[in-house]
Amino acid sequence: MAPRTPVAKARGALIALLVLLLGMGGLLAFAVQDDRAQWAPLLALDLEGGTQMVLSPQVEGDAQIDGEQLDQAVEIIRQRVDGSGVTESEIATQGAENVVVGMPGVPDEETRDLIQASANMEFRPVIQVEQDLDFLQQTLLDDEDLTEEEAEALEEELAATEEEGDDAPAAQPEDFEEPTAEPENGSDPNWITPEVAADFANFTCSTEISLEERAAAADDEPLSACDPNSGVKYLLGPVEVPGTNIADSSFGMEQSPGGGSTGRWAVTINFDSEGTESFRDTTTRLVNLEAPRNQFAIMLDGQVISAPTTQAAIVDGRPQITGDFTEEEARGLSEQLRYGSLPISFEIESEQQISATLGEEQLRLGLMAGIIGLVLVAGYALFQYRALGLVTIASLVVAGVMTWWAIALLGWTDGYRLSLAGIAGLIVSIGLTADSFIVYFERVKDELREGRSLPGAVEAGWARARRTILASKAVNIIASVVLYLVAVGNVRGFAFTLGLTAIIDIILVFLFTHPLMQLLARRKFFAAGKRFSGLSEKELGVDVLYRGRGRFARSSVVSAGPAGPMTPRDSTADPGGGGLRSSPLPRSAESPDDVREARIRELPEISDHEWGQMTIAERRRARAAAARQRSSETTPNDSDTPDERLTPRETVTSSETEEDR
Repeated sequence: MAPRTPVAKARGALIALLVLLLGMGGLLAFAVQDDRAQWAPLLALDLEGGTQMVLSPQVEGDAQIDGEQLDQAVEIIRQRVDGSGVTESEIATQGAENVVVGMPGVPDEETRDLIQASANMEFRPVIQVEQDLDFLQQTLLDDEDLTEEEAEALEEELAATEEEGDDAPAAQPEDFEEPTAEPENGSDPNWITPEVAADFANFTCSTEISLEERAAAADDEPLSACDPNSGVKYLLGPVEVPGTNIADSSFGMEQSPGGGSTGRWAVTINFDSEGTESFRDTTTRLVNLEAPRNQFAIMLDGQVISAPTTQAAIVDGRPQITGDFTEEEARGLSEQLRYGSLPISFEIESEQQISATLGEEQLRLGLMAGIIGLVLVAGYALFQYRALGLVTIASLVVAGVMTWWAIALLGWTDGYRLSLAGIAGLIVSIGLTADSFIVYFERVKDELREGRSLPGAVEAGWARARRTILASKAVNIIASVVLYLVAVGNVRGFAFTLGLTAIIDIILVFLFTHPLMQLLARRKFFAAGKRFSGLSEKELGVDVLYRGRGRFARSSVVSAGPAGPMTPRDSTADPGGGGLRSSPLPRSAESPDDVREARIRELPEISDHEWGQMTIAERRRARAAAARQRSSETTPNDSDTPDERLTPRETVTSSETEEDR
């Protein structure tokens, strides 16, 4: 297969960029239509305002919180709030006790619960399971699909159940038998003593579990707990793996054994070395038990957040929890597992809506600064590169569209919000993006000055410029990543936008700027170095440009004609060679430089592209070979006068010899 031409590669790159843009725009349009996103980026607390909550720590008994614990709590709350992306929240301590959380918009109940949840995460084996009927009836009563008659009947049944419950005596330990032996492991039913059985029988999902009761629950004793989402209550064995052994967690689509996607969401837990060993022993035992004792419950803050069934012994410390999760449920469970090690719990002391700390005026000024910077860059590009500057402007427009849609998509998928610091990062990126074009254009101009054709100069200049561009953008991305990791608050927003625009700049230069230059290099306006093209002799600072097929020319060379006055040298068509040739002038009127700079030779067997890719040494050899061939074909006539002997072909030989020397 023949190699693809530069024009074919350029068209392929532009098509790839178009597909990328259409994909981004179509995905965003789909989310907007579903009311899950908006065309404009989400704004952060400093630009939009939001909610401020003052949290007070809750500790056991008379225990005191030291500064290190409070700082750790602040960091974990920040991770919880920003766990799905940069939301530009503001979290800080207030005095030596309270924590102030400022969040854009109005947080939902899930977010409030996540902030207040303590770190009491445990993995316990399941011994017994029951459905809480009161919870089930209340859930059915809240079903909006119930008819009025069904709702009334259910209310009457629920009221009768409550009356019976009030009249019926609570379960007593005497109603249950003693276990037959000592429990051998966490799943052994012998943990169910009469007292434990009575507590489980009387336990309902509406039972309030106080902080003191949670603290009083021993890790090596059984415990009654409930899943508040399903209304299932569990009798659990002792703690097998504490939550502190979780190193990380993530969520994604479940993979089939063949490597394909099953279409179900899954949550993956990563344990540390101690947790890996404990979880291996637990799952090795559970996988051989019957239901429901083959389940283990994950508890957070006294409630069961998941109780998966063990299907295999997990020996690598990376269990995967699957089920009928939605994406939101999988993300929520993953965040609870990842940030479930908060050493203390919090209560919301106060909550109030706050206005934007900077507001619309600062946003307007920031956008105005960005527009001014864009206009200055565009003006400089047009002044320095003339029509070629339009490539820079078009590239900046495409970069702006990609950045806008990327930020809007991140706001939908990851909760990213744009702050004033993020806008500053976008403004700075305008100049950094323009730097890539300047490096590229200057490399192309250098190649033109060395005698390449424009298509050859574009390819050779790109080969040299892309290394510089990639090195520059790598530095920008590394700096952005480091700043993002070590900074907090709005500074992270600045680092994020700076790194995002650097990545978009790389995509743009490879898929738009260079392919566009490859196509423009075949246009006569640019290839011929026309005025205002940005590539003319005057704009390059030279008098002679390569015109293709081994021809050099300059637009106007002034020399003395036979009559004495200064007249411009004429350029006429060469009927034999098919190209432009210099009109012969008297030898006395021409200097060696004039001879060297005129259209002095033609190599029709070498194409423009091949000539542009040749080195100077290769060109010299080609010209010398052509000169030798012409010398063998043409013998000068001794009777000719010096002026008559000065034919264009003899001028080629003389010029090439001088240039080679």
